[in-house]
Amino acid sequence: MGKELVLEIGTEEIPARFTPKALDDLAGLMKRELKALEISFGEMRTLGTPRRLVLCVDDVGEFQKDTVERKLGPPRHLAFDDRGNPTRAAEGFAKGQGMRVEDLETVTTEKGEYLCAVRREWGGKTADVLRDSLPRVITSLSFLKSMRWGSSGLRFVRPIHWILALFAGQVIPFHLENIESGDGTYGHRFMSPGPFKVKGFADYLKKLEQASVIVDAEERKRMIEKGIHEAAGRVSGKILLNPDLLEEVTYLVEYPVIVLGGVEEDFLKLPAEVVVHAMEDHQRYFPVVNTVGDLLPHFVCVCNTRAVDMEVVRRGNERVLRARLSDARFFFNEDIKLPLEKRVEDLRQVVFQAKLGTSYDKVMRLRSLSCFLARKLKPDVERAVDRAAFLCKADLVTGIVGEFPGLQGIMGREYALLSGEPREVADAICEHYLPAFAGDRLPSSVIGDFVSIGDKLDTITGCFGVGLIPTGAGDPFALRRQALGILNILLEKGYAVSLRAIIGESLDLLREKLELPFQEVRDAIVDFFRQRFQSLLMAKGTPHDVAEAVLVVGFDDVVDSGERIAALVELKEGKEFLPLVVAFKRVVNISRDHPLREVDPSLFREDAEVRLHGAFLNVSGQLEGLVEARDYRQALVALTQLKEPVDRFFDGVLVMDKDQKIRENRLALLGRIADLFSHIADFSKIVTE
Repeated sequence: MGKELVLEIGTEEIPARFTPKALDDLAGLMKRELKALEISFGEMRTLGTPRRLVLCVDDVGEFQKDTVERKLGPPRHLAFDDRGNPTRAAEGFAKGQGMRVEDLETVTTEKGEYLCAVRREWGGKTADVLRDSLPRVITSLSFLKSMRWGSSGLRFVRPIHWILALFAGQVIPFHLENIESGDGTYGHRFMSPGPFKVKGFADYLKKLEQASVIVDAEERKRMIEKGIHEAAGRVSGKILLNPDLLEEVTYLVEYPVIVLGGVEEDFLKLPAEVVVHAMEDHQRYFPVVNTVGDLLPHFVCVCNTRAVDMEVVRRGNERVLRARLSDARFFFNEDIKLPLEKRVEDLRQVVFQAKLGTSYDKVMRLRSLSCFLARKLKPDVERAVDRAAFLCKADLVTGIVGEFPGLQGIMGREYALLSGEPREVADAICEHYLPAFAGDRLPSSVIGDFVSIGDKLDTITGCFGVGLIPTGAGDPFALRRQALGILNILLEKGYAVSLRAIIGESLDLLREKLELPFQEVRDAIVDFFRQRFQSLLMAKGTPHDVAEAVLVVGFDDVVDSGERIAALVELKEGKEFLPLVVAFKRVVNISRDHPLREVDPSLFREDAEVRLHGAFLNVSGQLEGLVEARDYRQALVALTQLKEPVDRFFDGVLVMDKDQKIRENRLALLGRIADLFSHIADFSKIVTE
């Protein structure tokens, strides 16, 4: 039975967004460390609060695994002479291994008896090994932002104040800069700040709870969720639950204390999104709504300390929210004095990017590009698309968005409606930022789709055109995310449009700003989209070889590519697929380096080539209509008809005939067959092993 390992890193308050990843990384690093050290272990748990990262590992072996290294030497009959004395071969081998001849062992192999140098290394004590291992694990944790403090050279997300390290109930002694590990920890910073010692993990959990610390994040989350719903119920409401906010608040507190607060009903005259944004994004409060989803004049917040007088805490939180909403009300009332379209001119004063001009310039470009898409795909919405694109950035110069940047787009919709714009235009203004992150929803309308694509593509082409290309080190304009957003809209909405064409149109609008040759930029952007498309396919579980096989023959119409991939994936599950790919590879391998030529049936000499040519003509006729109709599943089924005649051809025909005309005609036939397959994919990329 193994022993228990407990590690706690005590710090100043860690930002909530860093803690979950840090805990995952801590577990991953510890697993790799124990495996590398060949120490057995069982279940591993991580827990955390703003002030501590905690790891507990059960059933840890008390010793490292023993290792045995064997190295074969010369055969025994060459290692000793007739009188049993070691030969130079034995002595040389022993010397090379740093051993004496008498220490060598004899082992029996399939080839006979050989001398063998055997080294046995007994595993060290885990407690001793962990002295070096644990500091290495701690210092290997990485964060988006880290810091140094005092005169220490140590970098960590926040200053470390203590380290608890126990194995089998005993301290694992080590130093990290000036911090010495021990068996002590601390309770809640305000409600139970004193130190105390622990004997093991169960004792640790019990004493921390007595010291007002709920170290298990899942338990804290359950407490918070239960508490906020109960609080909302006291005013006949329910919580407008934002899961991301719940996750964040969980890592903001060590002991959750629920507070129900109120807000003046007059503030509820503001657009609901403004009130919710002020509560959630600025104050980390949970809004309260009625049964139909309308805001009630209440909120629930989660505090980290139970004060002597919680009424003081409630009033303080209400006062802070009141100030935020008062600002919002002032800016809102000022903003609505001017129609939204009157603010577009003010975008001339807002720099989008130094080399790409102002936000007004960007609006004019994305307006043209969005209308280009509308004319291509749905001409009847062009007018609405033009209007939405013209207004989509106007809210950036409003007071409320200046104060609450997270409301861009949302306030554009509200101000558009107040200015008398059609609902479809107002909604597109709000939704043109979508999708804003992986897994985010897409615009709900065609108008929103076109403006979203236009906005994102203008940013991508503009940045590439002036050399602001993403690298492994960074992507400050989020071009990868924006490309994925475009691809998701095209795929999910089924917009069959040439990617190269819309990229070219976007670059045309930027010609005078391009710092690199037009063709070079367009090719780079097309390749950028290809990489993002492949990443998207991989994320959806598409086999790598299938994705590559389709994309290598072209992906200009991503919807068409998606349909070809879906057909290939479906057929790949069938028993006829693998033999078809093998047959195709035989065709390609022999015809790859020969130009595509017309086939002359008069040069056929064998029945097998006559039959193959007939099958080719039959399938070719079927394939043309099926590909045009984009019925790729049936097109692939049609191609399977070539498998048997191809096999018969290779079994009964010598392709490389001595007669040049016959040889070239047979290669031409194979080339034509290979070309048929290329209407769908490059089957040579399909893995058959």
